[in-house]
Amino acid sequence: MQTQPEDSPAARQSVRPQSLQLRALVELSGEFEKHLARQLTVNATDLEAMEHLIQAGPLSPTEIARRLDISTAAVTSAIDRLSTLGHVDRTPNPDDRRGVIVAATPGSAAKAMSVLLPMIYAVDAVLDEFDSNEQAVIGRYLERVSEEYSAHIGE
Repeated sequence: MQTQPEDSPAARQSVRPQSLQLRALVELSGEFEKHLARQLTVNATDLEAMEHLIQAGPLSPTEIARRLDISTAAVTSAIDRLSTLGHVDRTPNPDDRRGVIVAATPGSAAKAMSVLLPMIYAVDAVLDEFDSNEQAVIGRYLERVSEEYSAHIGE
């Protein structure tokens, strides 16, 4: 028996519209990430490093490499690029005199947030179109979808 590729028209016919909408949303999210990277004039790896620095605060290069799952040599190149563009600052690590700590510059974090926040607020405002019971259902659905994504990572 010949099987259909998972993304074939036949396979999509057996998937619920909401699942297709979720897939489209994931693709749009990727496009938004590309838009944000263009606004900051960085590549995808550098943007991911910036996201970690903005969310977690200052990190060592080793920790950035671990979070991005890249080599320390690759993260050094990323930090060099980000530093050249004025997106990050390096300061001596107070706990390791040989090391440095990398932090997003306030101006760069503000630029990223100026792109992100309008979209975040707009998405959040969509919830106002639903009553509290509907919002609870949406929340449960998204939580369960996240659990399924997590369960399938690494399979």
